[in-house]
Amino acid sequence: MMNYQSKLSLALSAAQKACVEILQVYNSSNFDVELKNDNSPLTQADKKAHEVISKILTPAGLPILSEEGKNIPFDIRKDWNLFWMVDPLDGTKEFIKRNGEFTVNIALIENQKPVLGVVAVPVTNEVYYGAQGTGAFKNYNGQESRLSISNKVATTQQGIKVVASRSHLNEETQQFIDSLNQPELVSKGSSLKFMMLADGVANIYPRFAPTMEWDTAAAHAVLNLLNIKVLQKGTDTELLYNKENLLNPSFVAY
Repeated sequence: MMNYQSKLSLALSAAQKACVEILQVYNSSNFDVELKNDNSPLTQADKKAHEVISKILTPAGLPILSEEGKNIPFDIRKDWNLFWMVDPLDGTKEFIKRNGEFTVNIALIENQKPVLGVVAVPVTNEVYYGAQGTGAFKNYNGQESRLSISNKVATTQQGIKVVASRSHLNEETQQFIDSLNQPELVSKGSSLKFMMLADGVANIYPRFAPTMEWDTAAAHAVLNLLNIKVLQKGTDTELLYNKENLLNPSFVAY
């Protein structure tokens, strides 16, 4: 197995610097919002975070696929066995709402699977991270702790805690929630929904609305280190990365 420690250190440094850039914009009056081609919002924070992450990761000599980077054709990407997948600011809508529920996501993808992940939360100074061979950790205000999940639950259990999106609770998701046994619903923005599973404060996260690969890759890596699966809806197959179409299928994490 490859030793990912040096790459994890690099990703942590990049995420930390991105958090600084994001907070400078978040705490300023420079809140200009552009619309991208798909009508999703883009801020100065997205751009600045992308720039600093790219600058730090580039010397590692691996390709970088970033939400805010250039569109890289599949004919080029298909030959990538090891590369960085980055969402410089996941939860731009939450950033604009100023509710603090946004993250920096950096993942390392090897042969279509996430093997390293860093999910940093600028506002709360929390960082979730880990890589194959190292385990999963959380750093809160400089205090590091190892993550572990002890409360395994069955989906048939009464009162299971379901995490759902604030912005994307569609009819299909609601039907899934209604099929559970008196579930308790909790909400968060961005990839913090995954991290609620990592923290053990939620048990299952169904997502039947569109997400992109960079939205899920870093958190997926962390959850896998805790034996939490992120499965394509209705299958035993985990999400795969660097597909020709970078849109994820519907999935359930539990």
